[in-house]
Amino acid sequence: MSLENYLTVSALTKYIKAKLEGDKHLFSILIKGEISNFKRHSRGHLYFTLKDEGAQMSAIMFSRDASRIEFEPKEGDHVLISGRISVYEPSGTYSLQVSSMKLDGIGELYLKYEALKKELLEKGYFNEEHKKPIPKFPKIIGVVTSPTGAVIEDIKNTVERRYLLSEIHLYPALVQGPGSAESIRNMILLANAKKEVDVLIVGRGGGSIEDLWGFNEMPVIQAIYDSEIPIITAIGHETDFTISDFVSDLRAPTPTAAAELATPNKIDLLHKIEESFAQIEYRAFQIIGEIKTKLIYLDQRLDRLSPDIKLTNLKLDLTRYQMNLNQFMLYQLESKRHLVDQYKHTMRSPEERIRGLVEKRENLDQRLMRNIHEIFQRKGYQFEILKTTLGALNPLMLMDKGFAVITHNQQVITSITQVDVDQDISVRLKDGSLDAKIVRKKENHNGKENI
Repeated sequence: MSLENYLTVSALTKYIKAKLEGDKHLFSILIKGEISNFKRHSRGHLYFTLKDEGAQMSAIMFSRDASRIEFEPKEGDHVLISGRISVYEPSGTYSLQVSSMKLDGIGELYLKYEALKKELLEKGYFNEEHKKPIPKFPKIIGVVTSPTGAVIEDIKNTVERRYLLSEIHLYPALVQGPGSAESIRNMILLANAKKEVDVLIVGRGGGSIEDLWGFNEMPVIQAIYDSEIPIITAIGHETDFTISDFVSDLRAPTPTAAAELATPNKIDLLHKIEESFAQIEYRAFQIIGEIKTKLIYLDQRLDRLSPDIKLTNLKLDLTRYQMNLNQFMLYQLESKRHLVDQYKHTMRSPEERIRGLVEKRENLDQRLMRNIHEIFQRKGYQFEILKTTLGALNPLMLMDKGFAVITHNQQVITSITQVDVDQDISVRLKDGSLDAKIVRKKENHNGKENI
């Protein structure tokens, strides 16, 4: 064969690329699988492998499309993807270019569950202050569930076993599939409208998250939140939690447990009654004993209060009061007598009091004159000291010793640098002043004069 029949690698790759990318069935495809080898580029692109039990393929999602994903992809996620086949010529490989991606099945429902749960938590739907107490002794228990399921039978059997005084009213509802949320909500609203039950059990048996999803929808959640009747939820198995469980007044792990939480146990009640009878009996004996003791005390008191004994006691009291009165009178007379004797010794005649006051006034006059004389002497001595100090500081006193005040233009001259030769100066002496002129200046350096 001639060389012209051979294709280049580039030509074959281009042909394959045109075939794959031009195929209308591969241009827009829907595919599901599991994420592995997941990597996020610094620019926001996503690179991963999409696989199932029998095959795998490379996939890329550019940042513009990745920014619209409503969850955070990770290793092992099962996803539903829409995209198209793309061929990378330099390496001759094909890959899936992803345009949108969402979690497959349960993962997506779980995201909706978590998002709604977070929203209702922030709005206060789960707050404890909103929850109502469950009545201890309900007369009528309402049950919102399927009329054909095992839930209603379990609740009936449990209530009959525990507390025969309660009646069961069934509010039949769809608890799975389309329209279940509206059906459950309508039964809760009907029970609140009739106001015939004391507590309401809302529940169903176990199932997948899809089966229980009606209890995660707002119609049911809002009806439970607005219910004036206390509600116990019993949805699924012990490990199943729906948003209705968080909003209800009490959550039970199973329908049987819900019936137990809604009713008291007759065995416990019988034990309580027996304990109450025992307490009543004990209290009755205690009261009778207290009454017997009180009767004995009253009998003794009656004996003490008989007329003869009372008269004898009054006579003894009268004798004691007389003795105390006599002793008190003698004490008062003696005290007054002693007080009169003290007054006799301490009282003086008016003349003596006047003489004492005159002597006191003379003593005060003498003290006043003495203090005035001392103050006058002290102030005179202080005046002489101040006078001597002031004289020492008087500049005129210095002029008596030959000193003078020299000024030039009414400024005192203290240095030869302040005047020049031929300038006029004024010399003030003790008895007048002289006008003079500078003829020559002499400057002292180290005690020697320099002209």
